[in-house]
Amino acid sequence: MSKTTARRLGAQELEAFGTELDALHTRTMAQVGKVDADYIRRVVAAVRWTGLAGRALLMLGAVAGAFVPWVLWAAWPAGVLLLALAKILENMEVGHNVMHGQYDFMGDPQLEGQRYEWDIVATGDNWRHSHNYRHHTYTNVRGMDDDIGYGLLRIFPEQRWKPFYLLQPLIAPVFALYFQWGVAIQELKVGRWFAGKMPKGKLARDFAPVGRKMGRQLLKDYVLFPALAGPFFLPVLLGNLVANGLRNIWTFVVIFCGHFTADAEVFPKDCLRQETRGHWYLRQLRGSSNIGGGRLMHLLTGNLSHQIEHHFYPDVPAHRYGAMAVEVREICARYGQPYNTGSLLRQFGQVTWRIVRHAFPSRPRRAAAPLVGAPQQA
Repeated sequence: MSKTTARRLGAQELEAFGTELDALHTRTMAQVGKVDADYIRRVVAAVRWTGLAGRALLMLGAVAGAFVPWVLWAAWPAGVLLLALAKILENMEVGHNVMHGQYDFMGDPQLEGQRYEWDIVATGDNWRHSHNYRHHTYTNVRGMDDDIGYGLLRIFPEQRWKPFYLLQPLIAPVFALYFQWGVAIQELKVGRWFAGKMPKGKLARDFAPVGRKMGRQLLKDYVLFPALAGPFFLPVLLGNLVANGLRNIWTFVVIFCGHFTADAEVFPKDCLRQETRGHWYLRQLRGSSNIGGGRLMHLLTGNLSHQIEHHFYPDVPAHRYGAMAVEVREICARYGQPYNTGSLLRQFGQVTWRIVRHAFPSRPRRAAAPLVGAPQQA
């Protein structure tokens, strides 16, 4: 079912739609407990041990490989992949989900949503505002959700076209490679400073904690760990660089596939007027896309392969989204609402098409069904 065939819901149906989805949330949260605590602790342990193994193999490859070259060629790729895996798991399944408060019920200071600091150059505090608050409150609302193109890319025809966007097929791969840096400066609103709408002093004050976090991350990955290899530091440094790059690209792919596929929609600010719970669920649904796959796919994406369920229930431990998705999909079908899902290859192909197509002038397609009634146009 495509977005253009979404059934228009009346006020009573919309209220019932929201009530059913709220009830699923209530039932699921009532079950949260030891199973979830054990799960996240296993993932944290996996991050620790895969990261340690990856760094050990990089060190082995660098030092022993200087004397026995085949050791370098065997250990270095394995070390890079294990370190990248640790960084992906920490970023996606631990950091992102913990900072949503999904595991606050545990009372563990190391897994407290408001205090967690993850292993990327972006600060947790800035992410909690730009993502947890602005993105999840105003998902895909133009002028409110800064994640729409990240101020760098034109993804939807509703975004005003500028000649700069002609470069985005070249800019997007670079942005993917350095994605953590884009996330780090997102909350700084650097574009406002370039436009003369922000005092230099404010930018400097806002940048100070970000700069400190960047410095710590650079010191850890590109100075301290390579220095442990002494004169054989270069393979370790390069290994860290490649692992971070792989993590960045994967994160970019997952996030863009969750928000910018062919049927994903953006909305005007008008849709927020008197927005009910049912309206909010519809907006989250029609601005989100899932990625099909097995348990490994869901783990590596931090269960953001269930982006619809995550936008509905950001405070629910994400490993439960798969079970919730069965009922969410059934509810959507009963109310005639599309449930956008597809393989990773299919969804990323649509994202790539959007990036290339909307680099050029384009007009919005025929409007999908309004969120509700005549006044609520999407």
